[in-house]
Amino acid sequence: MNVNLANSLALAAPEMVLLLLTCVVLLVDLFLSDRHRQVTYLLAIGTLLATAVMVAGLPEGRHVVFSGMFVIDGVAKFLKLVACGTVAAVFLYSRDYLIQRGLFRGEYFVLALFALLGLFVMTSAGSLLTMYMGIEVLALSQYALVAFDRDSPIAAESAMKYFVLGAIASGSLLYGISIVYGVTGTFDLAALAERVNAGAATNVGLLLGLAFMLAGIAFKFGAVPFHMWIPDVYHGAPTSVTMFLGAAPKLAYFALALRVLTEGLGGAVGAWQDMVIVLSVLSIAVGNVVAVAQTNLKRMLAYSTISNVGFILLGFLAGTPGGYRAALFYTVAYVLMAVGSFAMIVLLSRKGFEADRIEDFKGLAQREPWFAWMMLFLMVSTAGVPPFVGFFSKLYVIQAVLDVGLTWVAIVALLFSVVGAFYYLRIIKVMFFEAPADDQVPVSAGPALKLLLSINALAVLALGIFNGSLVATIAHAMP
Repeated sequence: MNVNLANSLALAAPEMVLLLLTCVVLLVDLFLSDRHRQVTYLLAIGTLLATAVMVAGLPEGRHVVFSGMFVIDGVAKFLKLVACGTVAAVFLYSRDYLIQRGLFRGEYFVLALFALLGLFVMTSAGSLLTMYMGIEVLALSQYALVAFDRDSPIAAESAMKYFVLGAIASGSLLYGISIVYGVTGTFDLAALAERVNAGAATNVGLLLGLAFMLAGIAFKFGAVPFHMWIPDVYHGAPTSVTMFLGAAPKLAYFALALRVLTEGLGGAVGAWQDMVIVLSVLSIAVGNVVAVAQTNLKRMLAYSTISNVGFILLGFLAGTPGGYRAALFYTVAYVLMAVGSFAMIVLLSRKGFEADRIEDFKGLAQREPWFAWMMLFLMVSTAGVPPFVGFFSKLYVIQAVLDVGLTWVAIVALLFSVVGAFYYLRIIKVMFFEAPADDQVPVSAGPALKLLLSINALAVLALGIFNGSLVATIAHAMP
């Protein structure tokens, strides 16, 4: 075998292992009865473990293979490892929830693993075409996951909305890619960066293509004004699916923005910076203000997602290495907090009952004081209260914005963060200062879920107190 081909295949081994084992999970599941569905679950967890081991074994440094279409670097390795851990946590959280609702089927695990494969491709994309392939693998898996509960008309409606709007966004992104290719003559991100730096940054055609691509990126992230799908999809999908949608894909879309905006179009930062300012400020403002009016916790967390996306984009608009590292820190912190927040809904849910209203948390401190404190940790961290990791994630992106002189943007972000604190504190008030309803029953979740949720919530505190370790890891991944 050609040495270069062998080297290329070795660097793409995690993707190949993930695809192969996902197909094994799919085939094995066909021959299992519902009584033996645990085998599918265990195989899915094993797939994630094997894939993570393969990723950890990748060499250090930056490697470009397959004629520039595939890149392995520190960022790709870091994001893939975090993604494997995130999906594993989602699977562990979801097990009892799915069993109680008769949804413990192989399709859930297979679709999530295929979505993870799309995420892997996106994080290692060295070409706009590779990036688009990864986006579509991830997106198609997500559409199917939202409609996973075939007996739920709400889930079907949410999936249809997501599919239609997602198709429009994908078309916008693809149209922008085609314009950029027409102007620069390349899909390769490294070659694109050279042409942009050579003077193409002022080309009107490139700016037009950039606008269409940025619209597609903003939709995938869920930034205002391309956020319409998030509340409906988060509310309509089963909570186990919402947990997945609210966490793992954010890592992929960070990679999308990083590869396209900084590696490919970094020389045109002056052209896209103003667009990103508008997206980030609107997202922070609309997300925080509208969340205040929500009574459904999943919809409230959906608008919280929109505001947090705005903060992630703040790191990008700084256009500096420090800003990109701050955006990655924020993304990882948000994923950790989002998984834990949705897991609390799973914890309180039971067969025939979805604990997705804020009033369902009434008197939780009297019923389950430990988990009331765990939810408090998650909420105050998301609100940005020290010493939790959410505070430092906001601090770092605001510092990055101040470093480039965008003081007014930082002030707007801080003001709306204060607004956002209100709806997080409202949940704490309901848990600690209101009596439980007469019809509320004790939490019936298993010990594994309770243990994992405790670790999740305590990690939010630990990573805040010892945030230097995460900062050092990210600095190593993104020198």
